[in-house]
Amino acid sequence: MAPQKSKVEAVPEVAFYYPGPVWHAGNWVKNLILFFDGIALLVPDYIRDKPHAVDPAIAAGLENAGLLHILEPEKLIDKSAAEKLASAITPVIESGAFNTLAETETVFHELSYSRLGSYGDPGIAEAIFKQLKAKKLARDTEDGVSIPMHPMVRALILVLLAQILRPYGQNLGLELSPATDRPQLVEALEGILTVPGSPSKGHVVALDLQTVGVDLGRVPIDEVLAFRRENSKEYRAYARALRAFAMQLASLEERERVKALRDREEEIRDSAANIREISRRAWKRPAYFALTIVSAAYALKTGSVLGALLSGSAAMLAPPEQPKLDGAYSYLFSASERFAF
Repeated sequence: MAPQKSKVEAVPEVAFYYPGPVWHAGNWVKNLILFFDGIALLVPDYIRDKPHAVDPAIAAGLENAGLLHILEPEKLIDKSAAEKLASAITPVIESGAFNTLAETETVFHELSYSRLGSYGDPGIAEAIFKQLKAKKLARDTEDGVSIPMHPMVRALILVLLAQILRPYGQNLGLELSPATDRPQLVEALEGILTVPGSPSKGHVVALDLQTVGVDLGRVPIDEVLAFRRENSKEYRAYARALRAFAMQLASLEERERVKALRDREEEIRDSAANIREISRRAWKRPAYFALTIVSAAYALKTGSVLGALLSGSAAMLAPPEQPKLDGAYSYLFSASERFAF
């Protein structure tokens, strides 16, 4: 008898949360875990226990279920990642896009040296810091491990890292999918980072925000995980279909994109309605939690700020004579009563 071929196991698709080291709201992450095979957080060593300190019940529940992945920037952000970060953010700094930020008073937030790439290449991290300090967007460290930085600049760095580090999941046996519960932050960054003279040669596709979940704020994490074991197949299939469709749309020309969206939008709505009904039946609550995805394809012959925002350094690195298409994406989630009906 011939030996049976081993079945190829699918790589777990894990939501790679940004821009902070821990999720913004417990209700958000309870819904999020239904759509993914786990949650990944980029947490510096000196605040490694922060997820457990901020949200102990959810962090422990996810960890016990093998669904929480703590990624260490000290190990993950190597020289190559540091170079890509510098290549993406340096042109933005030099363009003057941040100049108005320095003129307004605001509370600075700490960014760890490790997330600036100091373990991958101390020289690159120091160069970025000096550029920001010269623009009055960063100050000397107060604790020896982090840098006080303007919150919008800090956010941009963390948004970029979410895309730059995506391929690194392969070495961990994971597929990292950037995801955030702060869509308003991404919108604000888009507004700030408009550099005259470097128009985008690509386009962004944002699928309609679909309400697919309910308020799970008061539901114990153990109950959420039990529900997930019974229903995760439908939820994960929906998230993966969203990503595949958004990436496909971003690579099409405008006329083809409009037609494809028209052909598929009813299918998306029907799928969302199915997920919504599963949640309602289980929890007896109105829809509350919304999900969408943003995808981008850029001709890399020009430096696009939004391209850098979504796809790390790719838009900044390609030589002018070799235009290419590069896809980037981010799941956007919102848990707000304004979606309830």
